[in-house]
Amino acid sequence: MKAQDPRYELREPTREIELRLTGNMERYMWSINGVKYEDADPIRLKYGERVRFKFVNETMMTHPMHLHGMWSILDVGAGQWNPIKHTVSVQPGTTVYMETEVDEPGQWAFHCHLSYHAAAGMFRKVIVEGGPDSTQAKTGVVTEEGGDA
Repeated sequence: MKAQDPRYELREPTREIELRLTGNMERYMWSINGVKYEDADPIRLKYGERVRFKFVNETMMTHPMHLHGMWSILDVGAGQWNPIKHTVSVQPGTTVYMETEVDEPGQWAFHCHLSYHAAAGMFRKVIVEGGPDSTQAKTGVVTEEGGDA
């Protein structure tokens, strides 16, 4: 897979965040880094940075991970031609890297796109701090229950 046109300038990420996709199929529990949404702190990003996410899927199920509000740059080793996606599929027992240009202030949902996995806890709130007119930041509103409003 390759992008037809580069959307973002090629640059090094400012930091890496590891997200271990965890769960138990028999007990039907899903989480990120072993912590369900209601017990987790939000992921805090700074407007203007480029963040590299490392997904480590420790489960035996595919998890299509979706970050609201910003594009995901799937690292397939193609540099500026890496594809831009809304949802990155993480196969069982694999590690996948994606980068995100943090270019939208506000609060955003980040979750497994299998809604029953998200509802069971494979969900995080992302808070983007700073940015233009940050007092009226956009929001992909996240409710206390973990769903989109």
